[in-house]
Amino acid sequence: MLDVSQIAKTYPTPRGPLPILSGVSFTLGRGDSAAIMGPSGAGKSTLLYILGGLEQPTSGAITLDGRNPFALSEKDLAAFRNQSIGFIFQDHCLLPQCSVLENVLVPTLVSNDAPVDRARDLLTQVGLSDRLDHRPAELSGGEKQRVALARALIRKPLLLLCDEPTGNLDQASADLVASLLLELHQRQETILIVVTHSSELAARFPRRYELRNANLHPVGA
Repeated sequence: MLDVSQIAKTYPTPRGPLPILSGVSFTLGRGDSAAIMGPSGAGKSTLLYILGGLEQPTSGAITLDGRNPFALSEKDLAAFRNQSIGFIFQDHCLLPQCSVLENVLVPTLVSNDAPVDRARDLLTQVGLSDRLDHRPAELSGGEKQRVALARALIRKPLLLLCDEPTGNLDQASADLVASLLLELHQRQETILIVVTHSSELAARFPRRYELRNANLHPVGA
């Protein structure tokens, strides 16, 4: 379970503290999914980075599977992120010198046992079984993002965080990536949170929030 309680984030400025998030609270269980929308600069990515343990909140608490990531040492936090959280960004962030298969295996390099069979299976599930030896430059934008999806799931994370996962794709590719994302989320029972400007993508989620005035509001409320 992901439990978020009264998260706040404030940045110092010459004119005084600038609140970005204030009192953000919600709970999601295994298999739950939610989309977060809002205007640029509202703090959506900041919230995602806090949930992923990449940025510390000013105040508030987060627990994932009963653990508070910000109570961990820097080394243990890095291990926690690697094992429990998968990330997909608008830019696929693939390594250009590595093959598709090698890119999917990158998060496993810290362990002694690379799950090659699982990587192959994930790439088959996203329709790229014939692209294993290709380099990113040989792939379309949609194919690159499908590699990123497989990479995010390679460690069987509990929490899957996506920042504009279809933002750089044409409509057909965006629809395919969205369908695969939701299908694999349901199959693996992750907790899925997607930040997006796309109302079409958000409409596919049972829970939808808008980030405005530094807090989350259910869509329609």
